[in-house]
Amino acid sequence: MSLLDSIQWKLLSFNQLSLDELYDVLKLRVDVFVVEQNCPYPELDNKDRLADVKHLLGLNSQGELIAYTRILPAGVSYPEASIGRVLIAEQGRGKGIAHALMQRSIDVVKELWPQQNIQIGAQQHLSDFYQQQGFTVNSEMYLEDGIPHIDMLLNL
Repeated sequence: MSLLDSIQWKLLSFNQLSLDELYDVLKLRVDVFVVEQNCPYPELDNKDRLADVKHLLGLNSQGELIAYTRILPAGVSYPEASIGRVLIAEQGRGKGIAHALMQRSIDVVKELWPQQNIQIGAQQHLSDFYQQQGFTVNSEMYLEDGIPHIDMLLNL
């Protein structure tokens, strides 16, 4: 069985996260976005615990967090629903997990908010990846925390 096939997916609100799950999520987000990308920024932005925000966790067969997204309703980050904090742990990269993670995240938005499009702020070098998911670029490049980003939209 491949790593991708063995992933257990969990969709949780902030209050449903166990302390260990919360710790693992925050640690992986900091490891990837702050340490690995050498980008000090306010990782804890008060959006995680909003009522309608969902956390999609992908766990490997040992129960380790290997994939994650934060799914936000319209009006939190953008006028549309959004998917953010998209990440794959280093040991899971290059195995197709990111595509599965994004498809599951898109499906969650479709289920929770069927009339909503999805807006994301993507690191510019990942635009091809998001275009494979159906997103189109809808902004000029801008710097966010010193990293080139673009806004992208998925019309549902």
